[in-house]
Amino acid sequence: MNRFLRKSAWLLLALMFVPAAIIANIKLPYIFTNNMVLQRDVKVPVWGWGDKGERVKITFAGKKYSAKSGDDGKWLVYLDPLAVGGPYEMVIKGKNEITLGNILMGEVWICSGQSNMEMPLAGWGNIKNSAKEIADANYPNIRLFTVIKKIGEKPITELEQTEWKVCSPATIPEFSAVGYFFGRNLNKELNIPIGLINTSWGGTIAETWISAGAANTIDDFKEPLKQLTNLNWDKLKAEADAKGIIWNDNIEKNDAGVLNKWFEPVTDDSQWKVMNLPQLWENAGLANFDGVVWFRKEIVLSEAEAKAGITLNLAQIDDIDISYINGKQIGTTSNYSQKRNYAVGSSKLKAGKNIIAIKVIDTGGGGGIFGEPLDLSYSSTIGTTSLAGDWKYNIGINAGPKPDVTTGPNSFPTLLFNGMIYPMLPLAVRGAIWYQGESNASRAYQYQTLFPALINDWRKQFANPNMPFYFVQLANFMETNSQPVESEWAELREAQSKTLSLPNTGMAVIIDIGEAKDIHPKNKQDVGYRLSLPALNNLYNKTIEYSGPVNKSQIVEGNKIRLKFDHIGKGLVTKDKYGYLKGFSIATADKKFVWAKAYIDGNDVIVYADQVTQPVAVRYAWANNPDDASLFNQEGLPASPFRTDDWKGITQK
Repeated sequence: MNRFLRKSAWLLLALMFVPAAIIANIKLPYIFTNNMVLQRDVKVPVWGWGDKGERVKITFAGKKYSAKSGDDGKWLVYLDPLAVGGPYEMVIKGKNEITLGNILMGEVWICSGQSNMEMPLAGWGNIKNSAKEIADANYPNIRLFTVIKKIGEKPITELEQTEWKVCSPATIPEFSAVGYFFGRNLNKELNIPIGLINTSWGGTIAETWISAGAANTIDDFKEPLKQLTNLNWDKLKAEADAKGIIWNDNIEKNDAGVLNKWFEPVTDDSQWKVMNLPQLWENAGLANFDGVVWFRKEIVLSEAEAKAGITLNLAQIDDIDISYINGKQIGTTSNYSQKRNYAVGSSKLKAGKNIIAIKVIDTGGGGGIFGEPLDLSYSSTIGTTSLAGDWKYNIGINAGPKPDVTTGPNSFPTLLFNGMIYPMLPLAVRGAIWYQGESNASRAYQYQTLFPALINDWRKQFANPNMPFYFVQLANFMETNSQPVESEWAELREAQSKTLSLPNTGMAVIIDIGEAKDIHPKNKQDVGYRLSLPALNNLYNKTIEYSGPVNKSQIVEGNKIRLKFDHIGKGLVTKDKYGYLKGFSIATADKKFVWAKAYIDGNDVIVYADQVTQPVAVRYAWANNPDDASLFNQEGLPASPFRTDDWKGITQK
């Protein structure tokens, strides 16, 4: 072997034993991909990882930048501010080279919260006019990024792998509907690129979205954080998983419906009880029940229907269903808020009597078949036949709630901040929109402290002390009340309203578009539109009315109370179809509210009740579902619910 070959062989052998980290390629976080939007008019941080001390060079928009990896392998550069523009290409060189294309400079917004922010245009969301909205979603200057759900015991440096997508009918169906409609309105009004980052998780509480530093400023969260610090995370997860397996095994082995084959048509259900559906079974005599309930109903099909097949529409089922017809399984779904629509072919049907059987598994909280009566039906060649009404039911097993998987997103404060916010830092963004609060309603008074703490925390974490933060006030939901009542949801809305005292905040009031039987209103278009109004007015210098009427004071005038408002716009109006002003109640010093009469007097509202001679306080739309709230301004924006008293609420300790 000549000298050159010997030297080459030794070099190759040496490289085989060099640790991988020493010759690692540079890597970007997944928030930087093709098709992304970078924040205009600010210095934009770009970061990644490489070898210790590695020199990294970046070329972007005709300029060159360089950085050196630190001891931890991380490098960071700041791109010079750029105005709206693109598309650009970014080239990052280290030991390897990465090229990203189709990059736009525009406005970047974070979209966060629980299920009403997560709710997509299609899938389980199925928003109003879903098919048309998806078909029309050709907006190449809107870019979409969805953060994959992840819990973090401690702050995590990287997101799960995903990428930016150009908004189109192919990419929009699974994206946040509220986020999309917010971004679409900004894009139309401003004619600039919009980047939307959806980082949301259904059913989550606000404190899981804040940092440990912020959580520790609130006394209620100090002890849970200590517990989190002392946990053996891997052991905890393994134990929780084991408990879940035991619960599932108990369900399968001891479910009377499985043991006795209640899915078979020959089952004798003559002694079964009857439940009117759709409704959660907690409202129909099965309070605090968790486990399995079987439902059965007979339908009669014509020969033509049986031959052509039908679609069985089973509304929504909390949590899991396994559905049968004539003893044959036709479908199963495990998403509590997804509508069940099962196609049933002719091989499973017959002319005459057919038996539907549904096994419903509830793991905790509400359970049963719920939703709108129109959604419980079957469709055939001759039309749609309602299945709403009486169904026979029997308990398969009362198993109790499924053991809590203590590594869920609500187990401790900070878990989703660590897993779904921290990995994006120090990304440059314009602001955030937020739709959350349902899961904190029972602690509404605490939310008065928690929510502002979250906003200030995000502003600190994103190094943007004036970062705009716009949020959605809770919609009307649940049954209406015949008399004035105390309300957790009303108190949560009040906590949201109080948060407007923070600068650069705005609130979309949607007290007029909720649905009594669905916590997820289908009208997400108005939600996104109303969220965009404070942004357009306060941030983008569009002179528009961006809020509905907001009560600012009251004046007692004998047996009446005069209410003063901000944001009256072009004037106060009522949306009641008969011209009445509804939703008001009034009380004397005894704190007992009665329904009141009200009328508009110029820019004020006068409230009174015949039986109240010495009024001291007024409330408006103060209920879980104040479906008669009728005060608007002429711009079509509803008045925010309010009260003029400061009496102790039901969520105040």
